[in-house]
Amino acid sequence: MSEQFSVRVTVRGYETDTQGHVNQSVYINYAEHARWSLLQAAGITQTGLVGKGVGPVALETTIRYKRELIAGDEIDVTCAFDWSGGKTFRIRQLVRKTDGTVAAELTAVGGLLDLQERKLVARPDEVFKELSSDPSMFGL
Repeated sequence: MSEQFSVRVTVRGYETDTQGHVNQSVYINYAEHARWSLLQAAGITQTGLVGKGVGPVALETTIRYKRELIAGDEIDVTCAFDWSGGKTFRIRQLVRKTDGTVAAELTAVGGLLDLQERKLVARPDEVFKELSSDPSMFGL
């Protein structure tokens, strides 16, 4: 299990719904933003992934909503990888207000797709190690 990476986001007005709180689908955008921010911080780029012939895929996402977020809220979105040694990995994420209040918990199952074969790569952790300048950010 890796340490939690975190990125700060400000909730924007256009992300809210008629109730005045963040629309449910936006939480997935926050999670995706944190995952790509982690990849970038670890030295992995989209160009590097495509050059290796792979691309990350989301296989499952579960969201547990805890507290509402409204426009102007500052939040931290965490990201930590859990590796099983197989074709898939889990990503645990929290959306947390700066006062520590957890607004949402997300758990995702992901993999790396071989862009030629259109099948999951057998050991995505090995690809992340190879492409990353800092594999420790993924707990590797």
